[in-house]
Amino acid sequence: MSDEIRERLQRTRRVTTPWSDDRTRGISGSHLDELLERWANEYDWGVHERRINAFPWVTVRAGDTDLRVIHQRSADPGAPVVVLLHGWPDSVLRFERVLPLLADMHVVVPALPGFPFAAPLTVPGMSVNRIAGIVADALEELGHSRYTVSGGDVGGTVAEILAAQHPDRAAALHLTNTAPQRALTADPAKLAPDAAAHLRRSAQWFRTEGGYIAEQSTRPNTLAVALGDSPAGLAAWIIEKLESWSDESAFTPDELLTWVTAYWVTSTIGTSFTTYVEPAALPDRIDTPTVLSVFPRDIKPEPRSYAEAFLNICDYVEHPAGGHFAAWEQPEAYADDVHRAVKLGG
Repeated sequence: MSDEIRERLQRTRRVTTPWSDDRTRGISGSHLDELLERWANEYDWGVHERRINAFPWVTVRAGDTDLRVIHQRSADPGAPVVVLLHGWPDSVLRFERVLPLLADMHVVVPALPGFPFAAPLTVPGMSVNRIAGIVADALEELGHSRYTVSGGDVGGTVAEILAAQHPDRAAALHLTNTAPQRALTADPAKLAPDAAAHLRRSAQWFRTEGGYIAEQSTRPNTLAVALGDSPAGLAAWIIEKLESWSDESAFTPDELLTWVTAYWVTSTIGTSFTTYVEPAALPDRIDTPTVLSVFPRDIKPEPRSYAEAFLNICDYVEHPAGGHFAAWEQPEAYADDVHRAVKLGG
């Protein structure tokens, strides 16, 4: 890791509040101090950078955009193709643990535009709809005309749109949530009682936990300066989400720091807000056969009836453990559900 970031970390101006160790008010001050101390003095980014660089990366020209992807090929040329789409505040690293469990398939993991390891993003307009088109074009360039698409968070929304745009190519979907934008327009009067109750819970979640969405979607320039110039600020913003949205002990200190460092060294925290800023256009319903994996520590686990209002749910799988970063937290369960979706798609 560069001397520049170590110097910044060593000069961190510690900030305290009356609630510094109340984790319901954000990351605890003492916990953050421990992580920053490790980041400045013990953590070795080089070890992780070499591992990440060793993935089978390729760059694909998709229209007017370069898309960097991990392209893990199966030994069987005729193996099925799976596309894994990450979300925020993570990166392709979300799927690091699941890749070895999908060796029987050709696996494509795009670094979504604006996120760590992607080509630099310098222009507006990179909505989830545009990203879906870019991913589809890249898959065509790679020679994949039929595939199963898997994802959650931003990646899940991209997956839904890609399936709607290209029903001839997307054989099946595997999701860990439905597109969250649907909760803003869904009519509770047209939903089953437990689905309407989910909408009410979602509205409460947005009131109590969704402040980051409001800031990232409306004032990205302001927030990008605060987080892009301060490693301590960046760590606080990201680690609070990584820990509060996952099972206890899902990440070691070095794993947390690696996911944060990925944003720091690529200078992508500001551009990762793109899908929050740019409006999404979602189809009313998608008929692609879908497996929905529900993990109890995810931020808004959905009942089957809610998902069925928008998606062709063929398999609804409730897991006993895991959260928002399920492919990282529960890779075996996640891989099993990917296989379920592949079977659905034939």
